Amino acid sequence: MNFNTLLTCTFIGLTFVTLTPTRTQAQWQKTTEQIVNFDSLPDSTDELQSLIDSRRGVIVLTEKFYRINRPLTLQLGKHGAASITSTNGSTLIMTGPGPAISVLGNHTGTASPTSFSTKTWNERMPTFCGFEILGGHPKADGINLQQTVGAVLERISIRWCRHGVHLTNRNRNAIIANCHLYENSGVGLYLDDVNLHQINVNNSHISYNRGGGVVVRDGNVRNLQVTGCDIEGNMPDNTTETETANIWIDVSGSEQDPSKSVAEIAITGNTIQHSANYGVKNDKTIAPGGANIRLSGKAVYPINSVTISGNILSDTSTLVDIRHSHDVTVSGNTFFAPKPNNLTVEHSQRVVVTGNTFNPRQFVRPGGIQFSHCTDCMLANSTLFRLATERGGVKFSDCSGCLLTGLIMSQCNSGIHFHETKSTTISNCRVSGTSEDSFDLLIDQSNTNIQLHGNSFSGFTVINPALTETPMDKSGH
Repeated sequence: MNFNTLLTCTFIGLTFVTLTPTRTQAQWQKTTEQIVNFDSLPDSTDELQSLIDSRRGVIVLTEKFYRINRPLTLQLGKHGAASITSTNGSTLIMTGPGPAISVLGNHTGTASPTSFSTKTWNERMPTFCGFEILGGHPKADGINLQQTVGAVLERISIRWCRHGVHLTNRNRNAIIANCHLYENSGVGLYLDDVNLHQINVNNSHISYNRGGGVVVRDGNVRNLQVTGCDIEGNMPDNTTETETANIWIDVSGSEQDPSKSVAEIAITGNTIQHSANYGVKNDKTIAPGGANIRLSGKAVYPINSVTISGNILSDTSTLVDIRHSHDVTVSGNTFFAPKPNNLTVEHSQRVVVTGNTFNPRQFVRPGGIQFSHCTDCMLANSTLFRLATERGGVKFSDCSGCLLTGLIMSQCNSGIHFHETKSTTISNCRVSGTSEDSFDLLIDQSNTNIQLHGNSFSGFTVINPALTETPMDKSGH
């Protein structure tokens, strides 16, 4: 092979490697592949900003593609009520750092009408509808909202950015509906240390955002509703350990600051799942440590008043993880394919878990349900099937004043295990089909004042092993 032939082959090989999509390719680099003639697209930043300013913040996108290199800024104090819409399925390609669209309002009050100024009413309901934003820079974001009232984002697609929708500073009464926040390197919907009351998120796909799907971090947040969404795979797509979650409420980093608190949250009627390697071998886990729903509270002003109901939850390391939270209801959900745990509750009070099903389906998974350092919690009226853990399918450690009632545990590797728990009642529970060398009920000598009423245990029960040399069956033999 002569030098020219070698040079030509090398060039072709490098070109192929550069242009052929790969899983490890940075997300923002994919934009150049999707957009035909990307390099020849003119930069439209100045043109669009001029239109925004001359038309008082109201523009309609008519071209198929627009390339911009800095944020399009809507100053609501200057423009008044603003909107960016499209009649042609337009795509904004953000090739610089920062948000493609930056919305700057002036609201300093609450959601109460008495806190609104005339200026605030003139800035109301900035609206964005019917277009796509693609990231073309590693620090490109989608839309940033600051000090807005009644912002509406509908039928928006944001891909290959860092964060999709980013709310900062202060906002009120936001609506995110019928949107696709997909495969961004950071967070899909990010409530970032924001003072925000009243936000509805519904009928949207929020998936494969590597820093989390819906993430609330610090701030003062009330009245967050997430309803009717498909939220999946919002964590690393490899074996990188992570704490992130499809929905993550996190105030754990502001332990000494009582002004940062989150409460009054409803997560209802969603499919929330992936990724712990659903459908692949049990010996390999993607995104170890990830969760579907994670409440990361704190001892001072813990997360409180949360409803998690009617969701399909599957295929993360822990399906629901609750820490330092009060007054949480987990009801009517379907849990399957955990890897390893279905539910963990720690350092929490008045958590009610009722009317759920726990079933690994076709997989073999530990599926543990664990409460530790909890007070006045309830686990009730649920079915638990084929939980494969040997340490107690249901385990309470260092808990007080709790109630287990109406549980049906069948074909699990082990049953109910109490350790250093007191003043707790187990009633009307049925455990059957546990492993022959395991237990239906294990209450060791570290526990006090445990009440048992109306239960059915078909296998071994071990109650205070310091007093019994061998396990007893339900008849005491």
